[in-house]
Formats: sequence, structure tokens, C-alpha cells
Amino acid sequence: MTTATAPVFWRDPALAFIEARTIADGRKVTYARHAHEHFSIGAITTGRSYYHYGADTFEISAGTVVLMNPGDVHACNPIANEPWSYQMLYIDTPWLTELQYQLGFSTDQGYRPFDTPYTRDPLLYRGLLELYRIVVDEQAEHLQKQSALVSYFSDVQQRLNPSPTPVREVNHKLERAAKYIREHCTQALKLEDICQAAELSPSYLIRAFKQYYGLTPHAFLVNQRIQFARAQLRQGELIADVALAAGFADQAHFQRAFKQHFAATPGQYRDRLKPSANNPHWPPATRPLNG
Repeated sequence: MTTATAPVFWRDPALAFIEARTIADGRKVTYARHAHEHFSIGAITTGRSYYHYGADTFEISAGTVVLMNPGDVHACNPIANEPWSYQMLYIDTPWLTELQYQLGFSTDQGYRPFDTPYTRDPLLYRGLLELYRIVVDEQAEHLQKQSALVSYFSDVQQRLNPSPTPVREVNHKLERAAKYIREHCTQALKLEDICQAAELSPSYLIRAFKQYYGLTPHAFLVNQRIQFARAQLRQGELIADVALAAGFADQAHFQRAFKQHFAATPGQYRDRLKPSANNPHWPPATRPLNG
């Protein structure tokens, strides 16, 4: 197998329950029927292939999401010599089972399998591509990845295998979550930190927070960081210092986020704040961020 056709794997010790894999040219990849102990989900990104699932064989193509329960015998193989590619995520069963409990399934059932081997739901397809992009992005924050995973797999569960139990009202706890994010916005927050502060499960927090505030917890966090940075820029702080103090991974990340919020770069924003040329005291002297 050449480098061009070899699979590319992604793993992160901070997200040990998930593994990602992509194949750019599936023509050179042929599988025997097999099964995994974890849950698998993938997106066909180009071309067509055969999908062997149990005793059935389906012809699938770009735009298809395939799902394999733990223990399900399956295989995906090329059709003739047609090019095809795909992206896969492998999720540890206990993590997904816990999410199912949070979404209202009985804890007596254990993991609840999906009865849909594949779907062409455009929302789930686009969502899986976006999730894959976020997960493998080295610049994406841990909270962003956690939030995206919980949100996407909650959508998969609710659209393909819904729970009869409604989500309970948690607005007062959501406000605690928002307060925690505001007070710690310059830190590298983790989803479990916010959940503990609000006394909420991850699935409730992710879904209900967006319904209540119109933003995901991570988007809310970024917005708070931008507001913090805005105040620092108004005081004349250096852009590189502001990016670091606000909690951004680097200045380029800060620049992109700031422009998305203000339709201007941090430098342009600071320049627009400058008073007239008659004022000799701009910019003010830079002082330590903690002082």
C-alpha cells in the first residue's frame, strides 16, 4: 500500500474514547467481513462502494453515513476499480452508552443498538464531516471538541433512535453554566468543569444551552474572550499580549475569531479607537495584564 493510499489515523490522549481514520483512495483497500467492539460511524465522501452488513449488501455513495453497532459484522469494499473515499470515527461503547442514559434511555438496557445500517440524512452527513474536521484540528480547543462530539452524537441518537423521555427544564442551571464560563473565560475550560459547576450532564448542557442562549458553550466562551480582548485593546495593550491573556492558542486564532465578531482585525479596531492627532497620549503606556 503506497503512502497516498494508506489510511491516516488520529488519536488524542485527552479524548481517549475516540479514534478517527480517513482513506483518500479506497480502491486499494479491501476488507474481509469483520466486527468491532466499539461503535463505528463513517461518511462516504466521494465515489461508490459496496457495504456488506450482516447478510445484506448495499451500494452506497457520497453523501451516505454508515453506522455499525459493536459486534455487527460488516465490510466496505470498492466497486470494480471506481475511486471512493471515506472518513470514520470509532467511539468507545461506554461513552456512547452513557450519552444514551443522559438522553433518557433506561440504565437497565445497557447500550441501545441502532437498527439503521446507513442513512442519507443530509444534516447527519454534513454534521459528521464538520465533526471530523474539528476533532482532527490541532488548533481546536478541548472544549470545542468535547462539545461537538456530544452535540453530534445527540443528534444521531435523536434522529435515528430517539428516546421517549423528554429533556427536562434546566434554565436555572444553564445560567450557572454561563456564569462559570464568564468567570473563567480566559482559561482552557473542559466540558466536565462546566457540567460540574452547573450540575448538568454533558448531553443536557450542550443541547439546552444552545436552545437557551443561541450559542454552543464553546461559542459562548469564544464570545466572552472576545469581549475581554476588546476591553484590553481599548486600553492599548499589544495584540500579541491580548491574544495570550484572553486564552487564545495563538495570535492567528485570535485574529480570525475577532474578525468574525467585529468584521475588523484587532489592529483595525484599535486604530479606530485612536483619538485625534492633537491628543499626544495615544496609545497609553502598556502595563502588565495582571496589574
